[in-house]
Amino acid sequence: MIRSGKRFVRCAASLTALVVLGWILTGHAAGPDSQGMPTDWSHRHLIFSRPAASEQAARVEGDPRYWQQWARRNIVSVLDADDLGSGISSIGLDYRHRGKVQRDWSQNLGSGGTVGAGNYPAKYSFQITTAKCANATQPDYVIFNTGLTGSASQANIVAYDNLYSGCSGTVPGVYWAYDTGGKVVTSPAISGDGMQAAFVQTSGAAATLVLLKWKAANGTVGAPVVLTAVSNASYRTCTVPCMTTIALKDNVGVATDDTTSSPFADYTHDTIWVGGTRGWLHKITGAFRGTPAEATTGGFPASLNAGSNSLSSPISDFASGIVFVGDLGGFFYRVSSTGAVTASGRVDHGTGLVAAPIVDSSAGKIYVFSSNDGSASCPGAKPCSAVYEFTTSFGSGTTGAKATVGASATIPKPLYEGAADSTYEASVNATGNLYVCGNTGGVPTLYQIPVAAGTMGTVVTGPTLTSAATGCSPVSDISNPNAAGGVNEWIFAGVQANGSGNSCGGAGCAMNFTVQPWQPSTVYVAGQEVLDTHFQVQVVRTGGTSRTAAQGHPNWSTTLDAATNDNTVQWRNQGPHLAAHAVWQSSHAYAGNAEILDSNGNVEIVTTAGISRTVAQGHPTWSVTVQGQTADNTVRWRNVGPIATFSLAAAGGPSGIIMDNTVATGTLAGASKVYYSTQSNQTCGTAGTGGCAVQASQAALQ
Repeated sequence: MIRSGKRFVRCAASLTALVVLGWILTGHAAGPDSQGMPTDWSHRHLIFSRPAASEQAARVEGDPRYWQQWARRNIVSVLDADDLGSGISSIGLDYRHRGKVQRDWSQNLGSGGTVGAGNYPAKYSFQITTAKCANATQPDYVIFNTGLTGSASQANIVAYDNLYSGCSGTVPGVYWAYDTGGKVVTSPAISGDGMQAAFVQTSGAAATLVLLKWKAANGTVGAPVVLTAVSNASYRTCTVPCMTTIALKDNVGVATDDTTSSPFADYTHDTIWVGGTRGWLHKITGAFRGTPAEATTGGFPASLNAGSNSLSSPISDFASGIVFVGDLGGFFYRVSSTGAVTASGRVDHGTGLVAAPIVDSSAGKIYVFSSNDGSASCPGAKPCSAVYEFTTSFGSGTTGAKATVGASATIPKPLYEGAADSTYEASVNATGNLYVCGNTGGVPTLYQIPVAAGTMGTVVTGPTLTSAATGCSPVSDISNPNAAGGVNEWIFAGVQANGSGNSCGGAGCAMNFTVQPWQPSTVYVAGQEVLDTHFQVQVVRTGGTSRTAAQGHPNWSTTLDAATNDNTVQWRNQGPHLAAHAVWQSSHAYAGNAEILDSNGNVEIVTTAGISRTVAQGHPTWSVTVQGQTADNTVRWRNVGPIATFSLAAAGGPSGIIMDNTVATGTLAGASKVYYSTQSNQTCGTAGTGGCAVQASQAALQ
């Protein structure tokens, strides 16, 4: 859809501030053109709605993640032709394109290799506005931990470069692969300049934070380079590849383990925060630019729960100066710069708070994800899955506001973090939607939580994702400002088994769903889709310009195939968002309003009931026009628009999903992608059978 000229001017005016401030804060010396973009697990947990006042802006604009989020939402990325030679392609993302669902590449991490449930790979792009292949001095790369103990024949951490299908040569290539002496079972992080990685490894129930500087073309997954740590004092000047380690210990020097907490990098203060067993929160100073060391004074390491429960991943909020973290006992904490600890009331009575919170630094709001709220409020007097909302200044013993997202059980599945949509991040008062995969006591279900001025509203129930109870992944939201045909937005979620999607095969699966929000005063063309306020898909039948912001969104019809008038636009209701649609069958009795997915990837609805063509006659020649009619023996069908969800088999379900850079139409093929790993073994393209590192398309997982 077309952005208004007024908004374009605002974006352009902000660009200079973005480049200059981001350049300074991330420490780039070569100039704004070389500014890079880290994308790791933490970037989806510390978010920013638009500051509503200069005081708010002053608090958040010192955080590089603020500008990184702005860039992801607004800057058009393009291909640097000098980096590609003959590798340029005119293929772009088209919201109308509905090709065969496929992964772009899949690499073997080793038997049983996986990033892990609720964990993420980490991606780095060396320029915000370009995509870099292996022949660049500094190529884009993505890091996967393998979850396996490192050895001479098995890497515990690996990175891939030459990521994009438009690159020449082998796609992808192994950038580097190392055995650093332990097992990495949480998410890695990347330095602001993209030249170092940080991750926690565990060995013999003792954890160390590893800081790593790599060498290109160094090792493979099956034959990694074995690294030996240098001293912390020698690390800054060590010859690559090299690493240093910081043993995580309590306040009397006893080693602590960590299998539940990923490191959070505070780029501005050059600090890494990480939790671990027995409730200890560790502060690592001089992480990427100084002499790395664990802080042992000033209240750190901080004991949060007297050794009762392991911590999940911490979030350091630049605006408030507070670190926020949950534990597996179900309590949530705020930790001051001096190590003073404030604990909430208990908000999870099931698996505990396994996911880091989502912190809206601008609005001072925090969203915490509970597998079991300890109530008997859900059907059958069962407990509920819930999202709790706190302020950044919450008091001791408080539990904030609550929105329930399905039922729970005595022993539920974990509730991983949801995702805020682009409307929320673009709002000046924390207004938009939060999407969550809940119902931890039963079949995984997507939920939409409307948020208005920082207050959660009535939860809207979306599609179920499986045919039986199983685990669900975190939800990721990706808004691509550069998609062909206009801005488009998807949420991604995955399930561990029994997936309902058309390409799931009844097993573990990754899925995406169009959640493009309706926009006021916007020109729409036939075939474009939005998600309405009822979690139903609306398709443009007649193009035009939508209502103004003052008029508000139209009164959406909830009747299948019914029209909704929106100024000069007419919408048709495709129906509730579904994980899958039935396919056409021959000699089948179809009832009125039945829907199928046709061979062109469009949804067809029965307008006249009857019997379909025989197998010998074959499927009808489907109309490709929205609201176009198709005769099928005695059945009559009407095209109600492109399918709005896709799926891709992922054995054991996917890990957390991160986004790649977004590129405009007519630039590098394969450069607008998502990355994750499977949680179980499957065939990894031509790379053998094992746990797979996967790159797939944002649009249609293809």
